[in-house]
Amino acid sequence: FGDDLVVLRALGTQVVSAMQGITGLVDLALEPQADIPTVRVIFDRAALARHGLPAGQAALALETALLGREVGQIIDGQMAFPLILRYMPTDMADLDALWQTRVDMPGGARVPLGSLADIVEDRGPNFIGRENVQRRIVVTSNVAGRDLGSVVTDIRERVAAGVTLPDGYRIEYGGQFEAEAEASRLLLGLGLAAVAGIFLLLLSAFHSARDAAIVMINLPLALIGGVVGVFLGGGVLSIAALIGFISLFGIATRNGIMLVSHIRRLREDEGVTDPREAVIQGSVNRLVPILMTALSTGLALIPIALGAGQPGSEIQAPLALVIVCGLVSSTALNMFVVPAVYWTSVRPAA
Repeated sequence: FGDDLVVLRALGTQVVSAMQGITGLVDLALEPQADIPTVRVIFDRAALARHGLPAGQAALALETALLGREVGQIIDGQMAFPLILRYMPTDMADLDALWQTRVDMPGGARVPLGSLADIVEDRGPNFIGRENVQRRIVVTSNVAGRDLGSVVTDIRERVAAGVTLPDGYRIEYGGQFEAEAEASRLLLGLGLAAVAGIFLLLLSAFHSARDAAIVMINLPLALIGGVVGVFLGGGVLSIAALIGFISLFGIATRNGIMLVSHIRRLREDEGVTDPREAVIQGSVNRLVPILMTALSTGLALIPIALGAGQPGSEIQAPLALVIVCGLVSSTALNMFVVPAVYWTSVRPAA
């Protein structure tokens, strides 16, 4: 971003040179701009002042003459057509005709444009890109064979080391990277809200903060395997991986609910008064249902997880890896850690 188009194009060329050679970067290109013939009208402010004509009014008169201005509408039945006021094309055929273009003065006189401004032939860009009222030039690229985050990190380092920005000029990184960063922040917030919501629901169901907290132990147990799944998928915490964590937390919590609620039912409804016996019996009774839940989900996702690195697997494979690895750790540890913690919390004091 900056003011001078020539400086912007030079900086854009430097950025392209700095980005070349980065692994995984493809289709690198600078926004194309072609120089086309233009006509520049440079008003003589002293001449305008002598005639009492503001520069803005003179520019508006010239714009009306060359480009036209809508001054009304013509109604034809149910159709409305704009009425455009402008000079005849023959009056703008060349520079001499433009030089003789008459401009109305406040006093009523009509003065040739040539006596109020210099008219010169020049060359300029075929378009000027702007964003938020600032001129800008765009460097575009795609990513292949690497994750987007690491490529952007390399780009930032290369550009910071190889491009010196003059005062008033700046570089912004956007596109898919910007959207992914925003989505990651949103998913992280939603994930934390989901964890808080799970705890509140457990508290409402069990009427016991202790039992709700014991069920929540499954979340860090699932997190262990989920982190392993992220590293197996390349070590990138992508949006798909975050979605996988949210899904994994729901499945892991369900397994904990099945175990703790059954132990509670044995103690409260089945007449098992010995806490140790209730924990052991409840764990044995719920072993098969919990394993079936984990196996059915894991086996369905294993083919997707094994497709990591294949075309089209960028979203599905990281999600599946997180869920499968998280299910392995949470299911294995759930049958040992949760009963042990529950027994520790309810056993009689020595």
